[in-house]
Amino acid sequence: MLDANRSGTAPTSPPAATPASPASPAAATPALLATALAPAAPGAVAVPVLPRAGFAARCTRLLLSPYARLSLLVALLAGGAAGVLVCEPQRLLTHGWPPQLGGAAAALVFAAAYGLCTVVFVPRPLLNLAAGAMFGSQVGLATALAGTVLGAGVAFGLGRALGQDALRPLLRGRWLKAADGQLSRHGLRSMLALRLFPGVPFWAANYCASVSRMGWLPFLLATALGSIPNTAAYAVAGARASTPTSPAFLIAMGCIAVPALAGTVIAWRKRHRLRAG
Repeated sequence: MLDANRSGTAPTSPPAATPASPASPAAATPALLATALAPAAPGAVAVPVLPRAGFAARCTRLLLSPYARLSLLVALLAGGAAGVLVCEPQRLLTHGWPPQLGGAAAALVFAAAYGLCTVVFVPRPLLNLAAGAMFGSQVGLATALAGTVLGAGVAFGLGRALGQDALRPLLRGRWLKAADGQLSRHGLRSMLALRLFPGVPFWAANYCASVSRMGWLPFLLATALGSIPNTAAYAVAGARASTPTSPAFLIAMGCIAVPALAGTVIAWRKRHRLRAG
């Protein structure tokens, strides 16, 4: 017979530990914590477990990718070109401005329209002739120059923000690398030469410069200074188009033809150096 304890109660045995169910969160949490805090084996590399990106984050990365931005740029330019074809701004030369719009307001509106038209590939010579025909030589020159700088800045900004990251990896050809090097290292004088000696279309020079490493200030300064002679010649020619035999018109046409010819000759003579670069 077993002895009873002094209190008169029989000793009770401790309850048997029941194994926790694997599906129980209370049992799984300490096990996972112990596994996470366990020391790594010698030589093992700890790999952090990152949370899976959500759907919104993946969509954001896709929309901000270089090729998505390039596609947006192409869509914007195509839409702008289609808008120019539909609106037919050349009708202003035949029908004139609305009667309620005149003076400085007309010049400002024309400068803004000039800049937007150059962004979507409208040739500058036609716009310069229109500026001279509608506002005269002096006001037409100032209006055309303002539109030139505005259009160049908008095109440069669009190309830099939406197209540079996608297009720079494609600069693999010898000529493309040489042109990119010239614009990146000697931006001011290279762009000044392009503006003074027309040969490359205005919009093409803008977007090529935006893909390069050229800065904003050299680009805009070279555009403003280098566009003065050619723009003035076209503005005078447009203002004197009604008298094509006048000395002013003939001189203006000579100022248009001589730089174009000189630019062609210089480009032909420098082709070997560009190819070697």
